[in-house]
Amino acid sequence: MSDKKITPFISPEDDLPQITFKAVVLGFILSAILAGANAYLGLKVGMTVSASIPAAVISMAVLKLFKESNILENNIVQTAASAGESLAAGVIFTLPALILLKYWLDFPFMETAAIAMFGGILGVLFTIPLRRALIVESDLQFPEGVATGEVLKAGTEGGAGVKTIIQAGLAAAAFKLSQTGLKIFASSVGGSVKAGKSIFGMGADLSVALLAVGYIVGLNIAVLIFAGGLISWLFGIPIYMAVSSPEEISAIVGAAEGYDAALAIWSQKIRYLGVGAMVVGGVWALISLAKPLVDGVKSSMAAVKELKRGGGGNIPRTEMDTPINIVGMGIIGLAIPIFIVFMYVIDIEHLAVSSGAYWGAITFGVVFSLFAGFLFSSVAGYMAGLVGSSNNPISGVTIATVLATSLCLLAILGSQVDFAADMEKATTAAAAAIIVGAMIACAAALAGDNLQDLKAGQLVGATPYKQQIMQVVGVVAAALVIAPILSLLFNAYGLGGVFPREGMNPEEMLTAPQATLMQSVAEGVFARNLEWSMIIIGGLIAVAIIIMDEILKRKGSEFRTPVLAVAVGIYLPVELSVPIFLGGMIAWGAAKVVRSRAVAKGDNPEEAETNAERKGLLFSSGLITGEALIGIILAIPFALFESTDALRIMPEGLGWLTSLLGAGAAVCFMIWLYKVAVKKD
Repeated sequence: MSDKKITPFISPEDDLPQITFKAVVLGFILSAILAGANAYLGLKVGMTVSASIPAAVISMAVLKLFKESNILENNIVQTAASAGESLAAGVIFTLPALILLKYWLDFPFMETAAIAMFGGILGVLFTIPLRRALIVESDLQFPEGVATGEVLKAGTEGGAGVKTIIQAGLAAAAFKLSQTGLKIFASSVGGSVKAGKSIFGMGADLSVALLAVGYIVGLNIAVLIFAGGLISWLFGIPIYMAVSSPEEISAIVGAAEGYDAALAIWSQKIRYLGVGAMVVGGVWALISLAKPLVDGVKSSMAAVKELKRGGGGNIPRTEMDTPINIVGMGIIGLAIPIFIVFMYVIDIEHLAVSSGAYWGAITFGVVFSLFAGFLFSSVAGYMAGLVGSSNNPISGVTIATVLATSLCLLAILGSQVDFAADMEKATTAAAAAIIVGAMIACAAALAGDNLQDLKAGQLVGATPYKQQIMQVVGVVAAALVIAPILSLLFNAYGLGGVFPREGMNPEEMLTAPQATLMQSVAEGVFARNLEWSMIIIGGLIAVAIIIMDEILKRKGSEFRTPVLAVAVGIYLPVELSVPIFLGGMIAWGAAKVVRSRAVAKGDNPEEAETNAERKGLLFSSGLITGEALIGIILAIPFALFESTDALRIMPEGLGWLTSLLGAGAAVCFMIWLYKVAVKKD
């Protein structure tokens, strides 16, 4: 076996302190904070962004206050902190569906924490035997892992990045406070045009966090997300309205008009195109990765055998993983608490099936969680290496998981219960499918993030097993805080059309797009009213996109069309796609200007572009962190006063003014982001 030669920043012979008391405490705290911030962002827009870089910068700033600190200690902190962000993604994509199903009335602490914790630890264990194959011996880039490694290296020379993140964070927090709290700036602008029976709607969310998301993912992904939005809103909604009867349309939109009517059509019908696209995209990812996955497992096992034959004496510190026997025992051991969680959360009385069928369903859930969890963790890890943690196919594989689980449970329980005739039992069965999906989603989310962190660790010279320990620490920290945070957000804003009390403002609601899809898919399978026609059309759209991507791949094109990015755009409201697209355009424009300037001066254009990207990345990270954190803070007074108008100072009825002010401020942030990226060093 020949390893790819990478010279780490810290030599394997230099074993600097890594897991220190201050690193564990700081990693634990940052994991909890970033879990909350990403929970808010994910529930709002259906996307999360890797927290490794802001965590690394914050760690460097804090640890510099101590007499002794080092780059490996900083890396340990960001490893734990980013685990919290990833766990939040797995949780918020699934468990809010239980609220939407009315199976839960809030987020119970023990159940939520247990599902998150056991699923997250599974994700850590699943990726340990894949580290060598996917990181050491493959050509995968792991873009966010490489970027984190570079930020950590740069941190040894100074903390200029901290100032950038703080400035952006404070500005974004002030803007978000003025939008959601004080109501000075509008949160979105939009309108529609009617042509015959059809409505063409378009809008833009004035969120600087979404602008930052677009900058981070880049033009290619941003264009595809926007294209997905156009598929739904420029084609899907108008075509559906044109071919449907007035009675069908009226039953969906009610008294709504204009953009609100288009939104109702999208919510109840067109978004299922996204379900079909995500299912096909998830299956395609599994097919594409079958050979690399098998090869990865084989090479990992071979590495373990080499270790045993050599006695471990010649294994460098930078190649020491958690022993495979501990990994195996950990996975098998987790089957017991997972079984208990499923038994405790899934109510046999509501299902009203025989004890044999009930225990069979619970056993199936545990076995499927372990088997599908490893498979999808491998997919998520591989995709993270290709496109980064922020774009890994957690939504796609989770939807595929929920659909497959629902169909299997229907086969197991359907002979005893007519779910189509009893919605209470259908809801309970759908909840069971969601809970299994949540366990797998948490594992897959952690897998992509863990491998990014291990890639950063490879570059700086970290010890893998120490990082793996800290990943578990980060999982535990996030699992302990995620239930209270979700409960706070739910009670302050509402989720996916479900509100904890009457009189709440639907415009402030967190859309929870993935969880809404999970609920619709699971419930639709058991109630036998799933929008199969829309799902099939969405699947066919995905097939066309896959064919296009394969053609581009064979032509060697730099622009590619990964199907899951388009699927995200299809099931997001179009106004969320617009700022993402604009952020991608800013990233592309800034890179082009910086490269041209470097060529004209005779400098290295690649180096100049990398420096510009890093500055924009740090600024974007600050925008996301600031908006997300103020969103959580605002949830406190909103929940206490049971109103999102608790801090309002702008009188109602001035929508034109708030829209004008909001759009103007958003443009200022765009210009600021661009100038930060192109600014000369």
